[in-house]
Amino acid sequence: MTAPEPPFGAAVDRWLARFPAEDPPAASAEAAVTIVLRPEEEDVGTLLIERTVRARDPASGQVALPGGHVDPEDPSLAGTALRELEEEVGLGIADLAGPPRYVRTLLAQRFGLRVGVFAAALGPTPRRAFPGDPDEVAHVFWLPRRALEETRRVVYETSRGPLEVPATVFEGHVLWGFTRRVLREFFGLPIEEIGAPGLPPTGADADERGRPPSPRNSGPSPL
Repeated sequence: MTAPEPPFGAAVDRWLARFPAEDPPAASAEAAVTIVLRPEEEDVGTLLIERTVRARDPASGQVALPGGHVDPEDPSLAGTALRELEEEVGLGIADLAGPPRYVRTLLAQRFGLRVGVFAAALGPTPRRAFPGDPDEVAHVFWLPRRALEETRRVVYETSRGPLEVPATVFEGHVLWGFTRRVLREFFGLPIEEIGAPGLPPTGADADERGRPPSPRNSGPSPL
């Protein structure tokens, strides 16, 4: 006799159960992102976006969680997270299994922003995620949790020289920096240092003008 299959989302619920449904501290952040989870084969997947390449945009071409700055008209930080989720990937509260849960607030050093991190489970009958605004989002994809366990070292050129960073490479997408740190922390994986001997020190993930480092030879180079 085979064991019954677990209910839809049981693997996701295990990760969300660590965070009670509570509001973040007032005025705790200037931006918000959402970790959207869905069940996959014996694992969970996380919804990510790849931002459109744009001149003078500090987030140009970066892989990120859906999210953005607080708008004065947002009713709350969770409201910011939900609004950005709808705008960037076309998913609303009706596509989720419940309201996003507050995880914590982290500092995105490269942007000088306090970011409220939320997590939510995808509902059993959601709409398909898609780039809501092609001027801001180029691609939408799901990253398996297990992919975060593998680390590649990639080198970016900055005005202070080459910078080596730990990264996750999945189907041509390169995830590094703040978003990777948020996800590895959420899934209980060790936080890795940035930089290496002879390269810029840990935390030097922006050039001295505040722009993100540009990949060497127009692309990150796995070491």
